[in-house]
Amino acid sequence: MTRNVEYGILQTMKRKKAVITGASRGIGRAVAQILASHSYDLLITGKDPDRLAKAVTELSQSAEVHGIAADMLDPDSPEMIINRAEEVLGGIDLLVNNAGMSFAAPIEESTLADWEQVMTVNARAPFFLSKAALPLLRKSDSPVIIQIGSVVSIKGYENQSIYSASKHALAGLTKVLAREVYHEGIRVHLIMPGGVGTEMSVTMRPDIASNEMITPEEIGEIVLFLAERTGKGVIDEIQIHRETKAPWD
Repeated sequence: MTRNVEYGILQTMKRKKAVITGASRGIGRAVAQILASHSYDLLITGKDPDRLAKAVTELSQSAEVHGIAADMLDPDSPEMIINRAEEVLGGIDLLVNNAGMSFAAPIEESTLADWEQVMTVNARAPFFLSKAALPLLRKSDSPVIIQIGSVVSIKGYENQSIYSASKHALAGLTKVLAREVYHEGIRVHLIMPGGVGTEMSVTMRPDIASNEMITPEEIGEIVLFLAERTGKGVIDEIQIHRETKAPWD
């Protein structure tokens, strides 16, 4: 079996199977590209069918890639996604809960509908995706769940109360889930980046120049590192800051 060394980790060329939500653009798209080029076959999700189909076509040049159009506001989406992964991939080695929704407004201008939407996408969907994936992950030789959080998973910024609450909830979920499944050999990690050069960040922080932001590809490389690493050391969360110190950091 062919073997190679990357990121300081001894890897085999056996193809693994990953589910990545929100992978038709931004961080999820970069994660998918990097995993596809490193022996992963994929099921990716996206809300826009046309954009998703384009991503599947491009990624299929490097791997077996399937797409499923899914809206994380739909309570049936998590189970539908995992069932589809079992059908087309035959199992799951890695779940990347990346799909997210941004929102910025003062507390007094925020509504119940705003709260419900952001919490559903950023906290409820990862919870039930992780829950649905566990039976398949238990069958994997190297099962991993990676949650894409944010610096606001541990910090708070003006006009980001609902968004921050949702990402704090994701952090809490990750910590508890990691403890619950550690004895089964399932690793659960949380990545908490600062400003990343995506459409969401441009909306949330238009004052930060795009060339000062973390690139989606950097997040993808960290996902690969976490998914492929071995050893006894525990990495429960990773914070990623921009080189320039600014209010986001």
